[in-house]
Amino acid sequence: MILHYFKKKENTEEKYAKDTYKYILKQSNSFLNKNSFFNHKDYNSSFEIVSIFIIFYIKLNIKFKINNYKLINEELIKIFILDLDESLREKGIGDMSIGKYVKKYVKKFYFRLSKFPKDIEDLDFNKFTSYLKYFEFIRNDQKINASKKIIGIFELISNSYKN
Repeated sequence: MILHYFKKKENTEEKYAKDTYKYILKQSNSFLNKNSFFNHKDYNSSFEIVSIFIIFYIKLNIKFKINNYKLINEELIKIFILDLDESLREKGIGDMSIGKYVKKYVKKFYFRLSKFPKDIEDLDFNKFTSYLKYFEFIRNDQKINASKKIIGIFELISNSYKN
């Protein structure tokens, strides 16, 4: 009776989303470790960077109308929420309060998504620097440098969609 779960094939959207999420984690980890403009290099900073990169991919999936982009974006967010749950448990959050913490981070993510510039085509240094002003994970004196680096990463990701 349970065997069909083991034989169940992943659909292409799930696989694409999982591969994308793994790549986002590598990118964000590298970005966090190679740069020194963060107030603290902790779980919250990591969450912020991962959120920004996920938003890039979600917006670019929509812009370039990737096949089944709605399913891919839903799957990306689902994986992200499951990862939040797992990583918070690893930090020692118990079963009784894990939902409250996950909900808090999911709300933060959707707030960031709502404040992100609507038209990704017009995303530039000035708009992104204004966007970063909503957040406190980057030192104020480093927001311009951080914005330049993140916009550079966005352009690389965007160019990979074009190819």
